[in-house]
Amino acid sequence: MIEITEKTDKDLRDFLVYLRAEKNASSHTYGNYFLDILHFALLLFKLDAKENSIDWKEVTVQDARKYIVLLQEESLSRTSIIRKVCAMRSFFRYLLREERITVNPFSGLTSPKKAKLLPKYFTVAEVGRLLDSVSPYWQDARIKGLSKSDESAAFSALRDSAILEVIYSGGLRISEAVGLNMGSIDLISGVMLVKGKGKKERYCALGGPAERVLRKYLAARNIRNSDRNKNAPLFLNQDGGRLTARSFQRNFKLYLLQAGLSPDMTPHKLRHSFATHLLDAGADLRSVQELLGHENLSTTQIYTHISAERLKNVYDMAHPRA
Repeated sequence: MIEITEKTDKDLRDFLVYLRAEKNASSHTYGNYFLDILHFALLLFKLDAKENSIDWKEVTVQDARKYIVLLQEESLSRTSIIRKVCAMRSFFRYLLREERITVNPFSGLTSPKKAKLLPKYFTVAEVGRLLDSVSPYWQDARIKGLSKSDESAAFSALRDSAILEVIYSGGLRISEAVGLNMGSIDLISGVMLVKGKGKKERYCALGGPAERVLRKYLAARNIRNSDRNKNAPLFLNQDGGRLTARSFQRNFKLYLLQAGLSPDMTPHKLRHSFATHLLDAGADLRSVQELLGHENLSTTQIYTHISAERLKNVYDMAHPRA
């Protein structure tokens, strides 16, 4: 709880004003920084900075290192330790700028590296269940009266099936999928021109299942909207405008439920699955990098760790002397 009084350390009070007035910090950041600095003063000085003045000039680099050790001894997560160190670094940077100290003890101090979590992904079987869940969901929606009409439900089913197939077929981000235009796809050649981050364009593949459902969707789309201009949106909402990523994400959660899959999965996990399944099947890293539109190969390499982790799990379960 934020309780600032006249007894609160003046440097701390001034820093909090600075956070509000100059940095326009959120209430969440403001509160966390306040508590983190109080925690530091309690650990290092055995004083409550809410009720006592602190001589921040006394803090040395050795004290800053000791602080990190004490945080680790408290079994805090890496994320929490990194946040607390960032708070102290910002606080002492402010004091240095105001010439209240002569050196920032946290400057150049290495924080514990944030653990790299491997991206979640669907198995091949789970992708199949997800793709197969769309039509049954909209059939149930028609029966339960959740859809405006049979035609509306059928259109949504074809459209969302096409989006899922396109994402998984080409490794697209959801924003890239809903951003496709009529001129972006070439069903004859089986490719699509995708505009990614930084307006960079790349060609992605359209697999057989994606092509087939796209043809069915386009037939339904042409009945609803006859605009076939190359810049017209490919995926439409019920009013004939471009479907938004948020709208599709809402539907995606319903399909997860229908398929009996984890509710914390997202459309982006299909992109992770695309990369992982390609590498599992023997695709080379450079090709996957190009298909994903990654600027740096190091970004793509995370998927090799997923594949390696999966192989280790298989080994541990199968080998008699694992």
